[in-house]
Amino acid sequence: MTHGRPIDISQREAEVLAALGARLSNAQIAGQLHISVRTVESHISSLLRKYGVADRWALADEALRQSPPPGHLTGLPSPRTAFFGRAPEQDLALDLLGKARLVTLLGAGGIGKTRLAVAVAEPAAPSFPLGGAFVDLVPVRDGFVAQAVASALGVTERPGQTLEDTVARHLGRGRSLLVLDNCEHLVDAVAAFTERLLSGCATVTVLATSRERLGVPGEQTVPVPPLPLDSDAERLFLDRAAAADPGFAAARAEVTELCRRLDGMPLAIEMAAARSASLGVTGLLSALDDVLRLLAGGRGPVERHRSLRAVLAWSHDLLTGDEQALFRRLSIFAGGFDLAAATAVAADPGHTADLLGRLVDKSLVTGPVRGRWRLPATIRAFAAERLEAGGDGGAVRHQYLEWAAATAADLESGLESGPGGDWRRDFDAVADDLRAALADAPPGRAAVPHRLARSLAHLTYARRFLREVPGHHEEAARRAPTPGEAARDLRDAADAAHALIDTGRAFDLLLASARSARAGGDGNAEAVALAFAVETAERHPSGFETEIPHGRLRDLLDRASAAGDHRDPLVAAHLAAARVWNTCQEKVAPEPSLIGAAVAAARATGDPVLICAALDASGIAALTAGRFRDAHRIATERVGLLPAMPRDVPYPAPEITDAFHMASSCAVAAGDLPAALRTARLAGADDLIGDRSPVALSTLIPPLVLTGELDEALRRAPALWEVCEQADNPLAWLSPAVAAVALAHGLRGEEVSFRLWRARAERIAGGARSRYLASFAAFVDARTALRSGRDDTALVEAAFADFPPQDWYRTYARAAGAELAVAAGLPDATVRLAAALSDTTAENDWAAACLTRAAGRLHRDPDELSAAVEAWERIGARYERACTLLLIPAREDEAREELAALSAGSSPPENRGEDGSRCQCSSGAGLG
Repeated sequence: MTHGRPIDISQREAEVLAALGARLSNAQIAGQLHISVRTVESHISSLLRKYGVADRWALADEALRQSPPPGHLTGLPSPRTAFFGRAPEQDLALDLLGKARLVTLLGAGGIGKTRLAVAVAEPAAPSFPLGGAFVDLVPVRDGFVAQAVASALGVTERPGQTLEDTVARHLGRGRSLLVLDNCEHLVDAVAAFTERLLSGCATVTVLATSRERLGVPGEQTVPVPPLPLDSDAERLFLDRAAAADPGFAAARAEVTELCRRLDGMPLAIEMAAARSASLGVTGLLSALDDVLRLLAGGRGPVERHRSLRAVLAWSHDLLTGDEQALFRRLSIFAGGFDLAAATAVAADPGHTADLLGRLVDKSLVTGPVRGRWRLPATIRAFAAERLEAGGDGGAVRHQYLEWAAATAADLESGLESGPGGDWRRDFDAVADDLRAALADAPPGRAAVPHRLARSLAHLTYARRFLREVPGHHEEAARRAPTPGEAARDLRDAADAAHALIDTGRAFDLLLASARSARAGGDGNAEAVALAFAVETAERHPSGFETEIPHGRLRDLLDRASAAGDHRDPLVAAHLAAARVWNTCQEKVAPEPSLIGAAVAAARATGDPVLICAALDASGIAALTAGRFRDAHRIATERVGLLPAMPRDVPYPAPEITDAFHMASSCAVAAGDLPAALRTARLAGADDLIGDRSPVALSTLIPPLVLTGELDEALRRAPALWEVCEQADNPLAWLSPAVAAVALAHGLRGEEVSFRLWRARAERIAGGARSRYLASFAAFVDARTALRSGRDDTALVEAAFADFPPQDWYRTYARAAGAELAVAAGLPDATVRLAAALSDTTAENDWAAACLTRAAGRLHRDPDELSAAVEAWERIGARYERACTLLLIPAREDEAREELAALSAGSSPPENRGEDGSRCQCSSGAGLG
């Protein structure tokens, strides 16, 4: 990390960094800055070096944080008044922070926990080089703790990771401190979040404030008692009284008696001191006696709450009527608020600024800090009680809802302003209030909550809080004034589910959208929703717990055809696409004869999303027919459409993810490993996909293994398995990537790990094995057997099985099976080689190189082997190139150097020879 010194970057690099902060893809940055994607990549590489971070996500975080110095705690309050006492508690907390990973400051409301946390965090911060954040949880609702922390840190949810994991990954780059203030109303949620963070990130320490323990293992607590009398309590009162009245004077005995009656509670003392200028200590004592006599209560903590409540009630009653009205109304805000927000809920908007200033003077409101005020938690709770008791709570909630809807709409307009994090910062400041306003809106269908729900869905999607987006769209549907609006909301919810690769949920939402459209008399919208539901179930069946039967999908398509106007271009395009996928009984099997019409119908709409989807059918058909190079070309065309798709709405999400997945997969199917790796890395850099998502990992790991980058593949393997285990629905299409990890272990001679990952691949494939895994598994088994020198006729037979047409990896299986037959000296080796050559050489560069090597082995021909070496080199398959060099006696030393370079830094294999050396294959047996 380079925090603490200025970073010297060019103007163009600054523009690229700002665009990264806005979460733009490389292609989007290139289009906006009118430079090539390669130039963008060059600038990003330079920025990675200068900032000393690992990936573009960290760069985006740097852009939003503006590179704070070491130990900087984002959001740490800057106290404007002196801090008194607490030396024992502060020393204990600082000592515990050096030993424990979770320290909780425990005390009653108003006791001064927040101020103590600030006083502890400031001197502790230098011990945490990465810094961290101070997060006020007062405005946060249950279920949004991770969002609050992510917003404070300036990080964005990464697809394929929970927000908690994204936060842990960010904080895990070095020693960091996270302060979670005011946890008491979210104890269970904060405890779960903290336990997950601490268990997944060894470098983070948490300092919490709460009225009760979090109950997380290893938690250390620091009790925060009232301020001691005859010392710190009086010093606090005198300091605050002097601030209110520089000429204040009082007898020490009276001050001590006042602090005693206030039980040493800092908040109560500060509020009383704010009134000292007008009442004096004698008047304060008299007024306090009057209020306390009206309240019942015992001693101990209850008494402290009683005295604090007495001061709150007394201070409130001394307010003028218009001050009381604004004070009560400000309690509606869950978090901080600016002057415009306060004015929006005020009873007397014209005098809001003056009244707000008076409340600040009386210590009932704090601020302004960066233009925002707030009510401390304890004071807000009291004000909220008075709001309800006053009978105007309903009217204020209505004003609050109107303000939230208008604020959200204004933020949406900021999405069109281009790169820059301004709208994100502004959204993070009010997000909790937007959520609260929607949650507290009266039940039923109404225009204002509907607008707010839609805006909140849009903003959270653009902010990449992806997991909460479908729920906001569904809430919008429940609030929609008309069935037509509900149909639109449910369609958006379906697209948002697609962004999470939850196609089963997307299917159900599409059917719900169709029902709403039908209720609203919109046949075209019904047709589009039903047709897209059919297409979803046919194209993406692995996202369903149970695949939808063909007959039911045919019935849905018939209903779609009957409902819509076929002359409408959008309806025509969706119906044509659904027919392509539904004509055959088999899933993921488009009907070739209908594809041309579907592509033409899509192009007629001019919609890049629909065109991209139609081209997928063309690409799948090419794969099925064994035309892998055509499929590769078509998939590349689909990726070329992505820059024209909007990124702040979920509509294009299904095609963005699928286009990247298919482009890399088709490149692998054609043996174009450099293209496969380029596309996979582009997918990992895309802010909708991310480098730990199912799409990114499944597209990257196979070409890494096939090129021989085994170490990188195995470093990413745990993330792949985590994705598989945490998936909300079956992801059988990940099984080839899992099997590729097995191959990496097999090529390193690690038999135990090989068997583990092979079994995992079978488990992930499940009942869809024949569609996704069969041929790739046969390839992995044959190639691993070749490496070990194992003669296994059954593996050769498996490699030449009759794989289903949509199995993309059959050429790999047959090439590896043919070479295994040659190496094993099987009687039918020549026939196997000829059979593999007949259908692979022209369509798969990897298979062609493998078969050239197999022919060289069979004929013991150095020239053929040298040709294979060149073929491997052309596609970047360094491992296979080195293995081939081993078969040429004159180049064995070169081979061993290459293998040593490839294995540098790798962990020792589990299988070793008697002398402890890595098992190597002779030129007459396996390769490795």
